[in-house]
Amino acid sequence: MALIVREIPSHYYTAFILLAVLYKVYRGYVPKSPDYFKLSGVPPPSPLWGFDIDKAKARPYRPFRWEYHQNMSLKKLEPDWWIELESSYRERIAQRKQLHAELGNKILDALPGSEASCRELMEMAIQYLYTRYPNQFAMNWKSGVFENHILGLSFDTTKMDPLHFLLENVPEDFLITQEDKNTGLYILCAAVSCSAVGWRLAEKMGKPLHEVHGPVPDYAEKMKFSMDRFFTRMTCDKPIQRGSWSLEIGQLLYSQPGDAHYKLRETQLAELDVKDIHLRVDWQTLRRLPRSQAIVFNFKALFTPVTEFRNEPYIPKLLAKILREAKPSYLEYKSTRHVEHKLLPVLDAWAKEQEDEGRVPKDWKERTLDEDPFFPGWEKLYA
Repeated sequence: MALIVREIPSHYYTAFILLAVLYKVYRGYVPKSPDYFKLSGVPPPSPLWGFDIDKAKARPYRPFRWEYHQNMSLKKLEPDWWIELESSYRERIAQRKQLHAELGNKILDALPGSEASCRELMEMAIQYLYTRYPNQFAMNWKSGVFENHILGLSFDTTKMDPLHFLLENVPEDFLITQEDKNTGLYILCAAVSCSAVGWRLAEKMGKPLHEVHGPVPDYAEKMKFSMDRFFTRMTCDKPIQRGSWSLEIGQLLYSQPGDAHYKLRETQLAELDVKDIHLRVDWQTLRRLPRSQAIVFNFKALFTPVTEFRNEPYIPKLLAKILREAKPSYLEYKSTRHVEHKLLPVLDAWAKEQEDEGRVPKDWKERTLDEDPFFPGWEKLYA
């Protein structure tokens, strides 16, 4: 039987070759996350190749201002410090996981419609972590596996809830807000919040900014309109940072009204030791995500024994001025009364000591420091 060969149309050959090329490209293709540094317009951080997590110190934030006027005291975000890791990393991650095991959606929750924002935030955090700390973290975008060399753990980000990923890898809280298309206001729609003191996440979810900030003195009267306008106009390439502070007994991360620790704020204990008083600083950043357009707060709670103020020029005198002369509503919000009976005398003594030693001029009038939110010479003390 004669073999009959029919001519195959040329476009079939073209299609076959194209498929073969696509297959080879696919086999060699390694998917990558979007370049969020490029998308946002915020430059990448400088890599810390010699970073040692066990020796790392947080920068000594002292966001004390005088004269005090109620505003957000916003500063331009420094790209190297969006996510700051220091020696309490392992302890803080373990604490966060334990809080979530005990409290569940009281500290981690998300509303429908926030999924894209949550995943985008996770991807941005991942890209930042392995760029800033290249020896501590690695990411395989093809497999979706994130390697945390500090904890010795791997995380499959293709299967993991983004907020849970942040809970277990980043020792900071994240609150995601999205615009309500009906009102134009930004509402809280997702959060991992392990360091809340005096407020409950469940009472804030789905609320606009002015209700989220309800307890802040003078917010509604002096700041609501400007903050709503700021959020509407905020661009991706202009993230900001600021600090909030309080005075605490011990270093409890999470506390609510009714807790035994929270009740310590209600009385002046005669037996209180100054060594047990800590400055708590919640260092905050605020930025818009480039793809979802959500706006994200993140908060890092840092604790410093007030005894360290003795070696920090100007800080004792400045803080004593605030404790004595600031508005009562402001001091109540900052939580100072329960410790000031023990703290003020030592602040006065340290301030005099600094003047006698010539570290602070005797005629210095209390004001916000030029180095705000730090103090003169802090780099040497924290090198």
